[in-house]
Amino acid sequence: MTISSFSTQLLSWFDQHGRKDLPWQQQPTPFHVWLSEIMLQQTQVSTVIPYYQRFTDKFNDIASLAKAPVDDVLALWTGLGYYARARNLHKAAVIIANDHGGEMPSNIDDLIALPGIGRSTAGAIMTLAHQQKFAILDGNVKRVLTRYFAIGGWPGKKPIENLLWSKAEQLLPAQRISNFIQAQMDLGATVCTRSKPLCNSCPLTANCQAFQQGHPTLYPTAKPKKTIPSRQTHWLIAQSPTGEILLQQRPAHGIWGGLWSFPEVETENELIQMREQLQLSQTGGGIQLAEINHVFSHFKLTIYPHFVPCSKQTNHIAENNNLCWYKISNALGLGLPAPVKTVIQSLQ
Repeated sequence: MTISSFSTQLLSWFDQHGRKDLPWQQQPTPFHVWLSEIMLQQTQVSTVIPYYQRFTDKFNDIASLAKAPVDDVLALWTGLGYYARARNLHKAAVIIANDHGGEMPSNIDDLIALPGIGRSTAGAIMTLAHQQKFAILDGNVKRVLTRYFAIGGWPGKKPIENLLWSKAEQLLPAQRISNFIQAQMDLGATVCTRSKPLCNSCPLTANCQAFQQGHPTLYPTAKPKKTIPSRQTHWLIAQSPTGEILLQQRPAHGIWGGLWSFPEVETENELIQMREQLQLSQTGGGIQLAEINHVFSHFKLTIYPHFVPCSKQTNHIAENNNLCWYKISNALGLGLPAPVKTVIQSLQ
């Protein structure tokens, strides 16, 4: 195997089978490449496309994104998950507007210094938008390289990651660098898939060590499993006589950071105390709705929603703990976690 044969075979495959009609490929500006790379982190292309299109309909450059309230950014991110990506995207846009004259940096160190941009995302921006020679190492590329070189060990371990970076940089061709980077991602996404890879359609099988061994799915080595803990929470879903619902903006950091949710506590006793503290005059008995099970990357959450119709809307709580009454139509325009949005829609 020669270094040049890897890129030659991959680029030939890309010319015939690579993806060339994705929305962000039609506008490969630094802003659009950056946005797409952030959205594609841990998220499939098919899921990202409608979010990307809605996002760029409202914010099509760094200036408009930097000027926007972060709540508007989070609202467009609702349902896409990993909301720290949206918060960091907005923070970085503000920094670019203030410190870089509104232009995306074209220096990799300046890119990596921005919130939410790591080495691989910076490499993608430098390559796809600036045509500079940099490697990337997203999940798709890691999978292709661990199989091609039969590299064992979990890629999240620093020594394995460093080895993969070294391999990725060695394979970079002198020409067509942006096509090559796109080809690596496309091959991992469409052919060298996590399960049931389409090895018969792969241009690299002649030198792929995992294929030659007959066990391509042994690579990459899976992350060591940990028991996922379970948590529970109780939601207070208060609705005024005029149909408004009570929402609370969550802290900027942590789960669902900066999004609007229902006031929540850990136990039913705390729920009763909260109702008393907020002076919510209840009409009739509350209704416990069906429990909601939501899985995060590092824990499972069971949500117990309690619907409480109120006899009046208490105005004094509006400035208390980021609480606010919203009409349902207005609430649906906020940044909401997916389960909260589902419940609000059901209240319509």
